[in-house]
Amino acid sequence: MKRLLLFLAAAALLNSCSADKAREPRQVLARSWPQIEAAGRNQPVSMVMWLGDPLINRYMNTYVKPEVKRRYGIDLQLAAAQGAGLVQTLAAEQQAGQPSEADLLWINGETFYQLRQIDALFGPFVARLPNARLLDLQNPFINTDFQQPVAGMECPWGNVQFTFIYDAAQIAAPPRSFAALPAFLKAHPGQFTIPNEFTGMTLLKSWMIALSGQPALFRGKFDEAVYRRWSGALWRQLNASKPYFWKQGRTFPEQLAPLHQLFANGEVAFTFSCNDAEVDNKVNQGVFPATARAYVPAPGTIQNSHYLGIVRHAQHPEAALLVVNFLISPEAQLRKMDPNVWGDHTVLRLPALPAAQRRQF
Repeated sequence: MKRLLLFLAAAALLNSCSADKAREPRQVLARSWPQIEAAGRNQPVSMVMWLGDPLINRYMNTYVKPEVKRRYGIDLQLAAAQGAGLVQTLAAEQQAGQPSEADLLWINGETFYQLRQIDALFGPFVARLPNARLLDLQNPFINTDFQQPVAGMECPWGNVQFTFIYDAAQIAAPPRSFAALPAFLKAHPGQFTIPNEFTGMTLLKSWMIALSGQPALFRGKFDEAVYRRWSGALWRQLNASKPYFWKQGRTFPEQLAPLHQLFANGEVAFTFSCNDAEVDNKVNQGVFPATARAYVPAPGTIQNSHYLGIVRHAQHPEAALLVVNFLISPEAQLRKMDPNVWGDHTVLRLPALPAAQRRQF
């Protein structure tokens, strides 16, 4: 009996420690901003993000990390994870009743939707950020993600648009529309392929919407009849063009980086990016040839906002709030707009900035 009582006491103590480490969002958000800032100082923050781009990594490691350390004493640690793997990890932590190993997330789209389904996000927190006054939260481009209202559960960080990238030294006249693409591929076999990941998926979505000629069909709730009709049309066109793909469409690059390498080596004439400024920073890095150019084929491509979320059971939510507020500051947003740094477009509402600062953008 004595052993049982000791066990129960120990279990209660552990649960109490877990509860202290991962407080409910309302407890944190009920505080004033000065109180949040005081609690967040000198804490570590674990940020989970895609680490596949050297320039983005450099921005985070050489600018953001030192700045949040200087301003708040925060030790920002970066870890690689995204998509389904991230969702599975957070779901497992929740089921185990554990505080999360992650505090801050770089997310958008399907990942945001899935995390909302399992109630894994902290918030709503965006309105608590002092720099949120510089955001246009009524703009549907940033207040809706994957057809879901953002509702303060993630904070916009940047805006991008999907682009084709081609080598003007190899291709004098690239296909300027999705409608022209099949004939172009047939006339230039082996010059085109699609990466088997998020960027490739964005290409296919843009192509499907272009085939429909009616972008409005894809707004709002998922419509299975619309999807079946136009995904069928897309796959018919893809299968007809597949023999003219790189390696006759028998294999595809698993990630974007290998496709970029094929493009840089001249093995294919096209690569892609979800960031319309990436071509400039890749040319500046010497990764792409100086003759690389980017364009958006008619009738247009998917534009994306990307976001920052805080984990519901984060151990350091106050410090994570400080980091997010810094990342949407004019200084941090201006720095990442530079194509030599990242080339990511700002989410700030420029008229809200002082005139001198606005001119810098």
